[in-house]
Amino acid sequence: MRLVMMGTGTFAEPTFEALLSDFAGGVVGLVTQPERDGGNKRGSTRQTGKGMASIAAAAGVPVVQPESINTPDGLEQLRALRPDLLIVAAYGQILSRDVLSVPAVGTINVHASLLPKYRGAAPVAYAILNGETQTGVTIIKVTPGLDSGDMILQEAIDILPDDTTGSLEARLALLGAKLAVEAVRKYAAGGPVEGTKQDPALVTKAPKIKKEFGLIDWSKPAEVTERHVRAMQPWPTAYTFLHRPGKEPMRVIITKVDPNWGVACTSFLPHPPEGLMMGDPGGIGVIVGGGQFVVIQEVQPAGKKRMTAQEFLRGHAAEGMRFGPEVLA
Repeated sequence: MRLVMMGTGTFAEPTFEALLSDFAGGVVGLVTQPERDGGNKRGSTRQTGKGMASIAAAAGVPVVQPESINTPDGLEQLRALRPDLLIVAAYGQILSRDVLSVPAVGTINVHASLLPKYRGAAPVAYAILNGETQTGVTIIKVTPGLDSGDMILQEAIDILPDDTTGSLEARLALLGAKLAVEAVRKYAAGGPVEGTKQDPALVTKAPKIKKEFGLIDWSKPAEVTERHVRAMQPWPTAYTFLHRPGKEPMRVIITKVDPNWGVACTSFLPHPPEGLMMGDPGGIGVIVGGGQFVVIQEVQPAGKKRMTAQEFLRGHAAEGMRFGPEVLA
């Protein structure tokens, strides 16, 4: 069986390497996105690892990198590989009917969620944002609809309390590689591969994360703020603006928040404004929605390196300063 991998970034790499290992000689091509400035151009969340093209070159596998696989040129390059089965993982483009008609057997996708939950480009981030305790990987048959195909395999893992999108995606990538190999073996056995239909009533969406999504809304409850900081790593990162008397607002990336939160002390101010900084032994205390607070443990001010909250406070007294959007209401 002639296998062609379609994928980009670190989520796809373990699947590609597993296919090369388990189906030696059967992987006849790689379709991957053109290089885009370390994986971050155009708002991509794909992180740079070994590099899909580098892995293919080391294995002697032909590589094609069309701007769009759905163009006549992209289709011609794909047809030249004569695939029996396409294996897709985080490729980053919706595949047209013409593309799906190319492989003789079919196309499968390695999707990082427990479908039908979190269809779309950012399933890992939304699972963290929404406070899920589990997520997983689903192998589906690819159809023209977005992540709507029949489910071939599915396996769950726990979301850890300190998981970021990056750390959770790394574990899901390894699980995806294992399940992808299992699915390919089913096809290689020669019989029909059955799948389970997704329940439309359970569908939720996980659209692409945009850079502006990183802005922290301090009016949200503490647990929502903490999840937001983790979900925005490694891209676009959670950020806010520090407002200081007599100075321009300073953009600050928030990289770590204490997951333990509580009710803020309001004895000195009955209704403290959200985003107000408070002294705290563990870092930078910040008032959030519902009169709660979070403790920021790690920050990165504009133009500077990442630092602990204590290091930051050596040059910025916490009392009386406030975090918020660039322009405060």
